[in-house]
Amino acid sequence: MKKDALLEILLDWNFWTKEIDSGIKREEYVKKIIDLITKTNQIVCIAGVRRSGKSTIIKQIATEIIKDIKRENTLIVNFEDERFSERNLKTLIDIYNCYLEKIGPDKKPFVFLDEIQNVMEWERFVRGKHEKKEANIVVTESSSKLLSAELATLLTGRHLTFNIYPLSFKEFLSFRKLPVNSEIDIATKRIEIKRLFREYLEFGGFPEIVLSSEKKRVLLSYFETIISRDIIERYNIREREKIKTLAKFYLTNISSSITYNKVSKFIGMPLTTVERFSEYLETANLIFFIKNFSYSLKQQEKTPRKVYSIDSGLSNTIGFRFMKNFGRIMENIVLLELKIRQTFNPGIEIFYWKDYQQREVDFVLKEGIKVKQLIQVCYNMDDMNTKERELRSLLKAMDEFKLNDGVVITEDFEDEEKIDGKKVVYTPIWKWLLSP
Repeated sequence: MKKDALLEILLDWNFWTKEIDSGIKREEYVKKIIDLITKTNQIVCIAGVRRSGKSTIIKQIATEIIKDIKRENTLIVNFEDERFSERNLKTLIDIYNCYLEKIGPDKKPFVFLDEIQNVMEWERFVRGKHEKKEANIVVTESSSKLLSAELATLLTGRHLTFNIYPLSFKEFLSFRKLPVNSEIDIATKRIEIKRLFREYLEFGGFPEIVLSSEKKRVLLSYFETIISRDIIERYNIREREKIKTLAKFYLTNISSSITYNKVSKFIGMPLTTVERFSEYLETANLIFFIKNFSYSLKQQEKTPRKVYSIDSGLSNTIGFRFMKNFGRIMENIVLLELKIRQTFNPGIEIFYWKDYQQREVDFVLKEGIKVKQLIQVCYNMDDMNTKERELRSLLKAMDEFKLNDGVVITEDFEDEEKIDGKKVVYTPIWKWLLSP
C-alpha cells in the first residue's frame, strides 16, 4: 500500500491530531498493563475473547501515556480495519516506516498492534524491534494462542501475557453509573445493586451489551462472529454446523461435568472431532474447562472436567433451556470472577473437587502447594436437603484440605455458623462479587 493510504488509516486510530473517544475507563486493567509495559522491558501480549474491550483498553492506555510524553511517540494499528488490502510482514514494516517518516517520534515509541493474529509473520517484526530496543510493544489477540507454547517459541521468553475479560460486576455497575467503592456504598445502594445484578445475570458483561438496547440481537452476532472469524476461518473448518452444535451444547450445559466420550455419544459426533473442536472453542476463549483437583496430574486428566462460558449473556441467549437455571448461571458468574482475579494474581489455580462418594465442591483455589480456599455455590438455601448436601460436601473437603473456613455463595442469604469447630460463611453473590 502507498504511504498516503497507510497514513490515512493510521490517522483514524491515533491521537496525533485529534482526541479519540476511549470509552469508560477500566482502571485496574489500565494501571496493571501500564506497569507491565514500563517496568518489565518485555513484549506485553493482551489476550481475550472478541469484543471484551481490548481495543478500547489500548486507547485508554495510550491516553494515560500521552499525559507524560508527546502524542507522536505512540502508534496504534488495528489490523481488523478492512482498508488494509494486505496483512503480512511487508505491510507491517511499511506501516512502521510510514509512522517514522510522517509522524517522526523523538523517543522510543509505544507501539500497539491490535488483533495481530491477522498478520502473517508478525512475530519477526515484533522480535526484531524488541531485540534492538527500538520500541515498547504491546500486541493483542482474540485467542488463547498467545498463552501457548507456540507463542513462547515465537518470542522465546521475551513476552508477558495478560488476559482481558468481559466486565466484572463492579465494572458493570460503574458502566451503569452506580459506582460502588466501599461497604457504605454497598449498604446504601443495596436495592439498586440487587436489581442490576439480575440484569448482569441475564445479559452478562460484554461492554457494548451493557450499554446496548438490543442486547440479544448483538449477543447473537457476537456468537456468529466468534465462531466464523476466530474458529472456522482460522482453522479452515468445513463442518461449520458441527462446530456450532458443539458450541451450543457447551453453552447450554454450563457448570456441568463432561467427558469428550459422553459428549461424542450424546450429540452423535466422532470423538476425535469433539476433542479437536473443543480445543478450538477454548482457544477462542468462548468456553473454559476446569479440572477436578488431584495431587496427581495423571488423575486430573482422567476425570471429567466442568465446562463454563465466557459470559452468562451468551449462555442465556445461545444455550437451549426449558427453564432458567439460576444456580448454574450463578456458578458460571463466580468462575468468571475467579478468572478475573487470577489475571491479577497468576499464582492462583482453580479446580473443582469431587470424591469417590460423589461429594462435590464447586471451586478449590490453590496457591503454590497449598489449597487456600473452598467455595460452594448454592442458589436455593431454603431447600434443607440441598443445604445439607452442599454443607456435607464442603465440610468433607475442609477436612481433606485441613481448612477451618469455607465459603457458601448464595442468592441472597447471609450468615455465619460454626459446625464441628469449622466456620462456614454464607454470602450473597452480589456482595461477594464486590468484595476485595
